[in-house]
Amino acid sequence: MAVTIRDVARASGVHVSTVSRTFSAPHLVNAETRTRVLAVAEGLGYRPNRAARALTTGRTHNLGLIVADIANPFFPPLIKAAQAQARERDYHVFVADTDEDPLLEQELIETLCKQVDGVLLCSPRLSNRVIERLRAQVPFVVVNRRLKGLTTVLMDVGQGAGVAVEHVAGLGHRRMALLTGPQSSWTSEEMAAAATLAARERDIELVVMGPNEPTEHGGLAAAHAVAASGVTAVLCYNDLVALGLIEGLRERGVDVPGDVSVIGVDDSLPGRLSRPKLTTITMPTAAAGRMAVDLLLATIAGPAAGAPPRTTVRLETGLLIRESTQRVSSS
Repeated sequence: MAVTIRDVARASGVHVSTVSRTFSAPHLVNAETRTRVLAVAEGLGYRPNRAARALTTGRTHNLGLIVADIANPFFPPLIKAAQAQARERDYHVFVADTDEDPLLEQELIETLCKQVDGVLLCSPRLSNRVIERLRAQVPFVVVNRRLKGLTTVLMDVGQGAGVAVEHVAGLGHRRMALLTGPQSSWTSEEMAAAATLAARERDIELVVMGPNEPTEHGGLAAAHAVAASGVTAVLCYNDLVALGLIEGLRERGVDVPGDVSVIGVDDSLPGRLSRPKLTTITMPTAAAGRMAVDLLLATIAGPAAGAPPRTTVRLETGLLIRESTQRVSSS
């Protein structure tokens, strides 16, 4: 006969409700008790019936995680951290990739909301109006997009952009470009606002170029305009754009960092392995994934469970200086 929740409770010396909470809301169970119950369940070969639990509780114990482009190295650390955090809370995560397409993003949300308890939207491309309409169907937490009335986790790329401008100013650069990303990107807006302010304060001429595709192709496509602009430093939307730009400049005989210093955003693996190694704004993607899951589960639990009010959490960024920036040439 199949092992039941009562068998686990009897062998653990706890009430059936405690075993149930161990699997449905482990954060509400004393750590020592939770460890004992899980060990007994493992020893007996007990596996909770998720379908039956969903019928009883109205919860699927599934979360949706929607990202703009799963091939972008910015997203995998966030995805892995979110999955690990959800697993700690006995939740599964369904990951979906929108390929930077807002229509597909809307379709995925409308499909997933029937199968999950909540959705994490990472760098969404949808308009605020559509997100406002969809939020009535399922609890949301949004990463890297500010929306009034929604819980959001923001990686403070504006802070990093300001530090990046200060860095190139200290290297003697006086004319700088900013390669922005997609038209609807919150990150682009934050970078542009912060870089413009920092450049004005340091008497740097800032040339904003965009929108650009947030990939290597976007950087390659922008290389001609950057080379013709006369700038000596460039801050790029992300590491992929930066690496594409470096390749495009190299094809035109422009040396990085000898002729032009280049800064990316994300601290992704390709930037660490490139030559020159890429100076970049570090983004706390793993921390954002964990925080977003915690906030989403609190939102799902609701006020009755002591959930915090809708809030905005900002995570700090920084500048990692490597080989793609140097003092401006005096020639």
